[in-house]
Amino acid sequence: MHQFIVSAATEGAQSPLMPSWWEILVVAVGFAVLLFIVVKFVVPAFEKTFAERAEAIEGGIAKAEKAQAEASAALEEYKQQLTDARTEANRIREEARAEGAQILAELKEKAAAEAARITEQAHVQIEAERQQAVASLRSEVGTLATTLAGRIVGESLDDDARAARVVDRFLDELESQNAGAAK
Repeated sequence: MHQFIVSAATEGAQSPLMPSWWEILVVAVGFAVLLFIVVKFVVPAFEKTFAERAEAIEGGIAKAEKAQAEASAALEEYKQQLTDARTEANRIREEARAEGAQILAELKEKAAAEAARITEQAHVQIEAERQQAVASLRSEVGTLATTLAGRIVGESLDDDARAARVVDRFLDELESQNAGAAK
């Protein structure tokens, strides 16, 4: 085979492996035109698309980073507000407890004062009723004693002044006997 290639080259005929010069020239011109079209039109379109995508991706990343930063700031603000709200709730709860204790103390004080007032009023009323009962008893005892004394003595003690003196003296003696016996 080696002999065939050498003999074909020597004869001036073209070898099937080696193209002719005008085929090389046409292919080179076609390649140059195709290269020009690719460089002039296709590559800028690809570069433009690539730049737009890169810009969109970088913008998306920047937006995502910004959104992440805003979300982190919002989370921190929320945590701070939550802490403030808990602190405020504890303060309000403590104020309510203190106010409740104060109201309870005031109500107890008012109830004690009202009880003391009612007790004092009851004592005054009891004392007044006792005085009224004593006066009523004196009058009845005096009348009974005068009537009894009049029956015993045999004369009428209708003289009111004298009857009152007799009754008073009798009751004073009774009271002094009771006071001496109580001691």
